[in-house]
Amino acid sequence: MSTYDIKLRASAQKAGNIVCMGLDPVVDALPFAGRGFYERAVESFARLFEMMGKRGLSVAAFKPNIGYWHAEDKPRSSNFDGSRALSAVLDLVAEHFPGTPVILDSKRGDIATSSHNYAREAFERWGLDAVTVAPYMGSDSLLPFIDFSGDGGLYILNRTSNPGGKDLQNLPLADGRPLYMEVARQIAAYNARSGRVGAVVGATNLAELEMIARFYKDEQVPLLIPGVGSQGGSASDVKAILSALGYPLELVRINSSSALTHPWKRGPAPDDWLEQCLANIGSLIEEARL
Repeated sequence: MSTYDIKLRASAQKAGNIVCMGLDPVVDALPFAGRGFYERAVESFARLFEMMGKRGLSVAAFKPNIGYWHAEDKPRSSNFDGSRALSAVLDLVAEHFPGTPVILDSKRGDIATSSHNYAREAFERWGLDAVTVAPYMGSDSLLPFIDFSGDGGLYILNRTSNPGGKDLQNLPLADGRPLYMEVARQIAAYNARSGRVGAVVGATNLAELEMIARFYKDEQVPLLIPGVGSQGGSASDVKAILSALGYPLELVRINSSSALTHPWKRGPAPDDWLEQCLANIGSLIEEARL
């Protein structure tokens, strides 16, 4: 059993659920209008995490999407408010939810030397527990992440939740299988070597999720499942499918992002913004309890 596997299981047991909370700030939707991005992002997450702690709302993972934060950097003006804000929010996560895995959602994938540097970014520079990567450049794109990650985890895109995912991922192979099932086979093989390789499988097509999970269930493959909440997937349905298969739920993380941090989508944030967030977090926790 890998260190990352142990951390996933322990954090799920500690939180009592398999929720992954996305941390994807949308500038227009942030509270505290009139301040800069850094101040607004840090203050809003500080208040949200504080109230989660007071109400006993713990989740089993966090997932910042790097694009939301880097988009607020202005490197040519020596302004790195996006990266600074992410760093501060990660410190808040460590303070309020120690031991909870943080997955850097960056969906990297490039030639080997570039992948090595992207791996350094995630694990050495940001110091996070796992990273998402794209598989379509093949093994020499993926192996640097596996080799560099140490005790960290890796989530390979398998069958994503976005509508356009079917354009390539569902293409039939010569033997009739969809391409995403060959990707699943390779993910299982990578995980068998290290015990630290998981799959991103969306909740927006439950039949495909069930097919993939059935293939993985004896392989102990960690699953990161986006697509619930705003994208239409149901955490209850996902959990029911996985439970019926006997899947090890402690290795699963059901992710929701905007529904937990800015359910009003775009600004201005309502006066009761904090209560809306807390209510949705509490509801998802109930749906995804172990």
